[in-house]
Amino acid sequence: MDPLPNPAPLASKLRNKLVRYHSIADNEWRVAKKTKDATVWRKQSEEFSGYLYKAQGVVEDVTNRIVDHIRPGPYRLDWDSLMTSMDILETFEENCCVMRYTTAGQLWNIIAPREFVDFSYTTSYEDGLLTCGISLDYGEVRPNFVRGFNHPCGWFCVPLKDSPGHSLLTGYIQTELRGMLPQSAVDTAMSSTLANFYSDLKKALKT
Repeated sequence: MDPLPNPAPLASKLRNKLVRYHSIADNEWRVAKKTKDATVWRKQSEEFSGYLYKAQGVVEDVTNRIVDHIRPGPYRLDWDSLMTSMDILETFEENCCVMRYTTAGQLWNIIAPREFVDFSYTTSYEDGLLTCGISLDYGEVRPNFVRGFNHPCGWFCVPLKDSPGHSLLTGYIQTELRGMLPQSAVDTAMSSTLANFYSDLKKALKT
């Protein structure tokens, strides 16, 4: 088990990596799924053998409120149907923490419940916010869970210039689920999960 990292250099490195993902040219992405709420693309990850996913959609709300629903905190468990528990293990400052969370089984439990321990960091980006994270090898794995690993991932949320009550939400996700899984099942689950994330988030913001 690794000790907890020094948060400042990790946060800086993580932010820089997400900003780099955000500047990848459109022609490098291939559409994986399209719904009325979001479009999901993917490309080969540089971090592991799976895919880096990009999801994007317009959400009707102000940036701060949207990001408060996504980052670690009291809202996330209420609306995210995939997340079954969340504990903040360590808080470095208001916008920086280590959390442990668990996810439900997917695809008729072909993908068993997973546990993750992530470093999370929220910072300003242009006129909006970026909330990003990366998994840590920290803490004992609980029984009945496979420990997954999130390579650098995050959500950019910026207000639409011509409609300030709406925000453009763009996510970059590359999750290594680990365990014995067919890659095709993982790819199907990831695309659907990201599309559902937008519809669930929109419902939560309206309540």
